[in-house]
Amino acid sequence: MPNTKSAIKRLRQSERRRTQNKAARSQLKTAVKKVRAASEPEQAAGFYREAAKLLDRAASRGLIHKNQADRSKGRLAAHVKRVGGTP
Repeated sequence: MPNTKSAIKRLRQSERRRTQNKAARSQLKTAVKKVRAASEPEQAAGFYREAAKLLDRAASRGLIHKNQADRSKGRLAAHVKRVGGTP
């Protein structure tokens, strides 16, 4: 357990950040899964737009690396094209 006031505060902050990051990662994974599971072109395109926003937001907040976000968006866009939609 932390002993100083500053260490106690850092513990509180890190716990809050951990739970927020965990929720954001979970939301991101769900959005990506929705794109992959979509079978109709317009539905896949809609899910792709939402997932792309979340990927960019996660990258800007440092949750994932920018290159990882770009790579994921590219792969999802290719998937949407295969389904027959336009990303």
